[in-house]
Amino acid sequence: MSQHDAQQFPVRVFGGPTALFEYGGLRFLTDPTFDGPGDYPSAGPTLTKTAPSTAMPAELGPVDVVLLSHDEHADNLDTSGRALLADVPLTLTTPGGGKRLGEKAKGLADWESIELELPGGGTITVTGVPAVHGPGPREEVEPFTGEVVGFVLTGEGLPTVYVSGDNASLDAVREIAERFGPVDTAILFAGAPRFPMLFDGGLLVLDSAQAAEAARVLGARRIVPVHHDSWAHFTEGRDELEAAFAAAGLADRLDQGWVRRA
Repeated sequence: MSQHDAQQFPVRVFGGPTALFEYGGLRFLTDPTFDGPGDYPSAGPTLTKTAPSTAMPAELGPVDVVLLSHDEHADNLDTSGRALLADVPLTLTTPGGGKRLGEKAKGLADWESIELELPGGGTITVTGVPAVHGPGPREEVEPFTGEVVGFVLTGEGLPTVYVSGDNASLDAVREIAERFGPVDTAILFAGAPRFPMLFDGGLLVLDSAQAAEAARVLGARRIVPVHHDSWAHFTEGRDELEAAFAAAGLADRLDQGWVRRA
């Protein structure tokens, strides 16, 4: 078995931005969303969920760490997700979210790291990395869509893992690649979400072509796309992602458990 194959740990995706993976013996969950379909009011436009999660929290088993890109939108943290946080020892999120979510939550600023003890001894490092939830400079975007954080996981003898969060900025991806590339596995939030009343309908998170470009910039060996289904404001889904990666000559980078078989 090659080192590359040995580092291919499973990533389970449940719909929307929610995925579960084990890394270094710890179990990580991204942006927990398990509520049923329906309309979810938010500080901005109402969000409409169109499909249920493929699993419920009780089916996940123990979760050691939640990686929460932000806590302010129902398509990233919903009522069921908030309830789940009470049973999780640590939630890593934005600096603002760390203050809002209580004593078991910790906010990470850009490039701020935390070391986590592993069950079998040793540590891994989780670093907060930049993310911009809309088109344009962060200072122009955050007043409308809020603060977002991505994450990079590293550890001795372990693959480098990038979890993008709700990021629309390829410049941020380039900064991350300069510090951490090449990346072994990137869990990329995509889906090209848009609202006509926000930024003139500009992208709030990467579209499919940008996700493929992010994969190239990161030198990512494997891409697990999330945040591309189950919500009405996502304008591109699995078909567009597969087409964009094929057009970029990167179809082989898509996680084989994710690719739809004909």
